[in-house]
Amino acid sequence: MKTTTLRVRALTLAAAAALVLPMAAHAHRSWLLPSGTIYSAQQPWVSVDAAVSNDIFYYEHNAAGLDNLVVIGPDGKPVEAQNQSKGRYRSMFDVKLDQQGTYRLALVNDSITASYKVGTETKRVRGTAESLAKEIPANAEDLRVSQSQNRVETFVTSGKPSTEALKPTGRGIELVPVTHPNDLVAGETATFRFIDNGKPAAGYSATVILAGLRYRSELGEIRTETDKNGEIKVKWPAAGMYWVNIAPPRAPGAGGPGGQGGPGPGGPGAGGPGMGAQAAAAPGTAPAARPAPTGPAGTLAEPVRRSGYSLTLEVLPN
Repeated sequence: MKTTTLRVRALTLAAAAALVLPMAAHAHRSWLLPSGTIYSAQQPWVSVDAAVSNDIFYYEHNAAGLDNLVVIGPDGKPVEAQNQSKGRYRSMFDVKLDQQGTYRLALVNDSITASYKVGTETKRVRGTAESLAKEIPANAEDLRVSQSQNRVETFVTSGKPSTEALKPTGRGIELVPVTHPNDLVAGETATFRFIDNGKPAAGYSATVILAGLRYRSELGEIRTETDKNGEIKVKWPAAGMYWVNIAPPRAPGAGGPGGQGGPGPGGPGAGGPGMGAQAAAAPGTAPAARPAPTGPAGTLAEPVRRSGYSLTLEVLPN
């Protein structure tokens, strides 16, 4: 009887949330969820789930693809992710923390997609600007080119936090921590700086959501905007796992802030591998057939750009 009552209560809370939460709360979000983010320096393992879902850290939509998984060790060099697998609603992998310091775990999408016509046939291709320049024929018509730069990541520290793995690549939206991402405590304020293609991500929208949304009647999100230096400040209201999303300002014709990175096609924070269910389900492959686009066309020299960034952080009790 008690179990039934609890189940009814959970369903009631979920229904109430569906009535009061904004539409953005139901859009697909991509995330990585580690089993922990801070470990003693005893060579432990960390297991990570990867998924695309409506609720934060709850498996109910799609497993995220791991083709674009990148793990960087404390020495700044790539680390092999082990035991990779993909289920219906989530993917998972393990990382052995052989080195002391901070690891970066990320799903990174950085690709260019083009559609064009040759006669009456429409073709779609994906690759780099250089490869597409060779592949697209000179007689192509109605050329439309878009660039997707999306990153979904988290950080894990063994022993003392370090910063070598946190160095930016200069590609897409990235975190340049002022406060270390594995040094967060409830009640304290953290400062994060974001860059986009190496420049301050000024005026970008930022959303911070505590895990457990499925069992809350209120979203309880923190919404803010990056300043001229690309920085945000967050005072953590409670301990727990948080999902952070950064989206560019609204681009004309993109359908929302940052196109796929905002509340447009793909949903808020659909991001790289937060890029929406379709791309997450089949990263690195040409997109499936869809209605002809009506937005800006773009060129290989200046593609229509869509970008997004999602981050999982753990805040410890004070």
